Amino acid sequence: MINTSKLFNDFLHLLYPHNCAGCGSDLLENDQEICLRCYSTLPETNYAAYSNNPIEKIFYGRLNLKSATAGYYFHKHSVLQRLIHQLKYKGNKDVGLQLGKWFGIQLQKSNRFTNMQALVPLPLFPDKEKRRGYNQSTVICEGIAEVLQLPVLSDAVIRKRYTDTQTKKGRSDRWTNVDNSFAISNKEALAHKHVLLVDDVITTGATLEACGTALKTADGLTLSIAALTCD
Repeated sequence: MINTSKLFNDFLHLLYPHNCAGCGSDLLENDQEICLRCYSTLPETNYAAYSNNPIEKIFYGRLNLKSATAGYYFHKHSVLQRLIHQLKYKGNKDVGLQLGKWFGIQLQKSNRFTNMQALVPLPLFPDKEKRRGYNQSTVICEGIAEVLQLPVLSDAVIRKRYTDTQTKKGRSDRWTNVDNSFAISNKEALAHKHVLLVDDVITTGATLEACGTALKTADGLTLSIAALTCD
């Protein structure tokens, strides 16, 4: 007996190819952007399960946090680099949502990221977000939110001024570059909440520290940090 549903789906696939954002394979589910083979190569850190992990140590003596983690190790010329490139420079928001969901599952499995009340994406400077069309950290937050069932407060903190890229700067220059570049737009909305500040990548932590410092000016705020990737 002819499977008309399969024939119709195959016909749609010819008209609208659906390929893995990591390797280009068409062997993936319709509701996925990344195939299982690429998913299996993503190098998880497992930091969410442990206190005093390398991400938390970055902020010792710099920012008072409840917990901090990064989901995956970032390596050049890797599948993960291609996925992040798709998210940040090719307009592929669905990749960010998928990665955010997987990251959300990591956080959900950990008993160290509990009792959070909201997710806060690290903001982009408005002109940069307008050029890109979206904030990649917000997209990742939306994926996490689907798993953790938490609101995303995308306007809770603003970036007051444009900052140069941090990529080729040393630790002290990175801090100088972002110092005093963030401000809370509504302290009352954040007061006495446990929020998770989310970014796509952490290196020295200078940008997250600057943003976290601004967030901590809200009365009674408890802060945790989660970056999708780390160097």
